Amino acid sequence: MSSEKVETIWHPYSSVTNPSPTLKVVGASGTRLHLESGQKLIDAMSSWWSVIHGYNHPELNRAAGKQLNTLSHVMFGGLTHEPAERLCAALLDIAPDNLHSVFLSDTGSVSVEVAMKMAAQYWHGKGLPNKSHFICLRGGYHGDTRAAMSVSDPETGMHQLFTGIIQTQRFLERPPAGFDRKPSPQELMEMDSAIAALAKDSAALIVEPIVQGAGGMYFYSPDYLKALRQCCDKYQLLMIADEIATGFGRTGKLFACEHASIAPDILCVGKAMTGGYLTQAATLCSEEVARGICSSEAGVFMHGPTFMANPLACSLSLASLDILANNEWRAQIQNIQTSLQSGLETYRDHENVEDIRVLGAIGVIETKNPIDNAKIIPTLLSQGVWLRPFGKLLYTMPPYITSAGEIESICSAMGAILDLG
Repeated sequence: MSSEKVETIWHPYSSVTNPSPTLKVVGASGTRLHLESGQKLIDAMSSWWSVIHGYNHPELNRAAGKQLNTLSHVMFGGLTHEPAERLCAALLDIAPDNLHSVFLSDTGSVSVEVAMKMAAQYWHGKGLPNKSHFICLRGGYHGDTRAAMSVSDPETGMHQLFTGIIQTQRFLERPPAGFDRKPSPQELMEMDSAIAALAKDSAALIVEPIVQGAGGMYFYSPDYLKALRQCCDKYQLLMIADEIATGFGRTGKLFACEHASIAPDILCVGKAMTGGYLTQAATLCSEEVARGICSSEAGVFMHGPTFMANPLACSLSLASLDILANNEWRAQIQNIQTSLQSGLETYRDHENVEDIRVLGAIGVIETKNPIDNAKIIPTLLSQGVWLRPFGKLLYTMPPYITSAGEIESICSAMGAILDLG
């Protein structure tokens, strides 16, 4: 047996025998992380895209304290409570009009698992149990749980090791790159033909609308998304929209589907739902899907997480939605987009830059060389900014309250990382 020391704390995407360096955080406020050293860093990542209103927000703090003193948790099976009832109504008020029912869960990847089970059970209710596979886009990423891994790209989705133990799904070619790049008639025809060939035994098409996140921070055209929706209608497929990363305003629309003026049959949301305070997610579906599920052999939807509809998380989600509504988020996102476009474009001709793209409060520099996260920490500390690149993707998704001056600092830090080679 090796005598190599094994760490007891296992950080995400890390080794416990050769651990990556970590920075110890002792507090946070606004856009800043407070380190044990006394230094403060601008969090350009919104803690993996969730802390949209900033840290230690007084309204979120009040909502948490009030609910904590009333009801912190209760099972949702056979019981209900006001925070969940209000949250479901609030989500349906802002979601696409065709969505009718809300199933609450505790994480984004579980919301995807729920969506997939909804789709499969819907077709069981329709007497078509053979429609059990899923059509997915190359470059997609939908989470790290088993079914979510199966619909993520087997090469770029970080799950290559698990090939053979997860269900094999059907993958379409990645959409043409570029938010403003309209697909050609030939590209749309090829996509239509590919879906037609796969639809007979497929339950649904699952997509990240407009922005593929962890699979490559990749943007594509609303016209392509609209064509995907049309194919679903044409070939008897449900459409699942995974808006865990894009929901609640990140792309400049409340939901990225709105860029294409389409509505999914099933919608997954999470990450920013509680403003980054607690884990919470939801899967919304149309009345047609809900009726189909409840007319299946089981007569009920076969899922029930222990912490679904946690009252504390529901209250925080309601407060987060109120802040979103009152903060003029559209202006916030537009200001961030303008600042990111201005700041990042200066690196367009850098020798280590392959591409630069910005949409809403998302700024991406695709590099020619992979980035070593351990190597960049001294640079981040010197710049006063926290970033967490992966592979060749140096990107930022800052809190919506981030100022123009802070965006300038973020862009400068990204430029300093580029200079490391």
